[in-house]
Amino acid sequence: MSVKMAAPILRSCLGRALAGPHDIGRTKPAWLAMALVAISFLSYPAIASSFSATNVAYYLLNIPMAFGLSLLWGYGGVLSFGQVAFFAVSGYVYGIVSGNFPDATWATWAGSLAGLAAAAALAAALGYFIFYARVAAWIVPILTLVLALLLNTFLGLTAGAQWTIGQVALGGYNGMTGIPAFQIGSFVFQDYAFYYLVLGVVLVSFVGLRAFVNSHRGQVLMAIREDVIRTELLGYDVRLEQLFVFVLAAVLSGISGLLYVQWGNYITPSVTSLQQAALPVIWVAVAGRDSLLAVAIVTFLLNQLSYILSSAGNQYALVIIGVFLVAVMLFAPEGIVLRLVRLAQRFRIRKTEVA
Repeated sequence: MSVKMAAPILRSCLGRALAGPHDIGRTKPAWLAMALVAISFLSYPAIASSFSATNVAYYLLNIPMAFGLSLLWGYGGVLSFGQVAFFAVSGYVYGIVSGNFPDATWATWAGSLAGLAAAAALAAALGYFIFYARVAAWIVPILTLVLALLLNTFLGLTAGAQWTIGQVALGGYNGMTGIPAFQIGSFVFQDYAFYYLVLGVVLVSFVGLRAFVNSHRGQVLMAIREDVIRTELLGYDVRLEQLFVFVLAAVLSGISGLLYVQWGNYITPSVTSLQQAALPVIWVAVAGRDSLLAVAIVTFLLNQLSYILSSAGNQYALVIIGVFLVAVMLFAPEGIVLRLVRLAQRFRIRKTEVA
């Protein structure tokens, strides 16, 4: 098949996947709105200082981790409180590898690959025992939270000189500092370049995951969420599919971890605290756990809210976010964004019927 023949088929398949039924925002006005938002983000550095652009990058960089939890919990039916553990492992491993070769242009590439591989390996080991031992669904959040808290305790005890790996000190509760920014050759991703790096990662993650959830494998994942036994009787290896998504979610958390350590050039054990472990769950629950678009919107807004309140000296950022969660649990269990979208759809249908 020639390239000219294959290109339309590829575009058609990708279009069907992106416009599939398993997320909101499938209408032409919604796609137009998303395109306008993407253009706004792409052009933002033209009117903003490098400081402001870096702040916006911070609001964006947690979105891949939230996507991973949405995929795992919303589409797969498995709740995890331990996504920050994979976030931290990826960030620390990146810091160790890249920090030991500060003058090598390939070190940040090697550190990125090593960080993601470490997060994937940890998830594969934990996920194997969870899914192949058929651990009850209600135990999984506890196990993953324990993993995060154990990692938090361990990293806090690494302040001594014996916890120096090569020339990089883990730093205990003070954390690891001086972590190099990502670079390609002599080009270092800082300021505006870092902003575009984060934005690119978020956009590619969104498009790729939206295509995934609307693919056949995504439908299998949702079938597992609805009825494990029936899906198994249809011939699918349920445990393998769950393990795959668990590892994929961990890699997405690892991507956020890599971006975070390059944003601040440091990482501390506090990223695996109980408070931080709860935040991704809150973002996804408030948004609507089975909508990637809703998760992206709410994660960005809640991160922006937290940053603004914290920078203004307000200590109640977590309390305010907790209020959002309580409101969702009481009035919109499916998530605020999904609730608003469904109310709008019902209103439009009624208006059409009346007309």
